[in-house]
Amino acid sequence: MSFADREQPKTLCLFDVDGTLTPARLTVSKEMRETLKQLRKKCVIGFVGGSDFQKQIEQLGDDVLDQFDFCFSENGLTAYRLGKKLPSNSFIEWLGDEKYNKLAKYMLRYLSDIDLPVRRGTFIEFRKGMVNVSPIGRNASTQERNDYEKFDLEHKVREKFVSALRKEFADLGLTYSIGGQISFDVFPTGWDKTYCLNHVKNEGFDTIHFFGDKAYKGGNDWEIYSDDRTVGHSVKSPEDTIKQLKQLFNL
Repeated sequence: MSFADREQPKTLCLFDVDGTLTPARLTVSKEMRETLKQLRKKCVIGFVGGSDFQKQIEQLGDDVLDQFDFCFSENGLTAYRLGKKLPSNSFIEWLGDEKYNKLAKYMLRYLSDIDLPVRRGTFIEFRKGMVNVSPIGRNASTQERNDYEKFDLEHKVREKFVSALRKEFADLGLTYSIGGQISFDVFPTGWDKTYCLNHVKNEGFDTIHFFGDKAYKGGNDWEIYSDDRTVGHSVKSPEDTIKQLKQLFNL
């Protein structure tokens, strides 16, 4: 086994990124890095997030491949094991351009009809394994993200948008998952964060812990949090993640 140097080599801890390891779209703290370093002596660690690998490098550090045993970007469609890249998959190959064009045109029309206090840029971000949709735009500042999150909670902008998409494209086999502060993900059903578990199914782990802050129905951590293959832990913030890890693993 590659992880025989750990105290608990058959235990894997997987972490969401935004709101779990880092504040939303911000960088990892020194305290979190030190906690993960200590945890890695105990067990195997990895992260799984919806963003692409470059964004995760920006948040977790240039040495991310050295700091984690498993790195799962875009829910595991881009994956690394001990620094080596694993086989990947593609959203557009699965859906096809004809259906994607219909989906994108509908989303752009819907976005143009929403009344919002501010708009910024990158409303639809095409990724390898999904499409990320943001009514305010992914170029919003941290303060604008915080303000929009409050607005969205009150007016349920993303919730209504997702409901409309589910009705309009019921035949496409897509899942819609609200995550973070300002956006939601659109991906093939089954390509949620549980997708990453395919990469570790033959590793011989007895226990897989998952930590995430969107561990509720409709949140983008729900599927893996509630999966029978994992022990789910709901966290409120990176500070809460550290607190729970210290209690669980006696760090």
